Amino acid sequence: MSNNDRIIKAVNIPNPLYQSLQGRYFVGQTEHILFGKGKNGWGGLFNPFKSDVNLFVNAFTITNHSEQPFEAEIWFNPVSPGKPKVSKNVTPANTALTPLPKPEVKIAYAEFVDGTPKEGVMAFRRIVPPQSTLTSDEDGKYIFPPGGSFIIFLTSPNNEIIQAEVAFGWFEKNKKM
Repeated sequence: MSNNDRIIKAVNIPNPLYQSLQGRYFVGQTEHILFGKGKNGWGGLFNPFKSDVNLFVNAFTITNHSEQPFEAEIWFNPVSPGKPKVSKNVTPANTALTPLPKPEVKIAYAEFVDGTPKEGVMAFRRIVPPQSTLTSDEDGKYIFPPGGSFIIFLTSPNNEIIQAEVAFGWFEKNKKM
């Protein structure tokens, strides 16, 4: 037996790549969200009650197109104000699969809303500088069951109208796995 017969080849790949190869990784973003002059906005991931998957938040970005900074609050499982719209800007990360997988989780957003989220937990805040994109890689550590949500709440500055959008990368795993 030669030395080559005893060598085992092992390859480590990052979890997001593994999830993408499995057809479980998705990316997407909101449309432009307008807020300011006392009205807020938000964008988030919603895991429907009947989805039968757990949502793993892997990454998010917040883009600020204005000349003024604003504060973004990250909320877990809130009741969000306003009338949400569902974004169509969602795709599987692996576009080589046939047929293309469809996510259970939805991206929703609202603009010019009164009030703040109720219930849930504001887990942390971020300041989004002017003319920039804030990024955060979370490695799938924020996990939400059916009925759960991950919301980025954009707080109104005093008098300027802000244009922003939020984007997400996430994977979904069947609850039975």
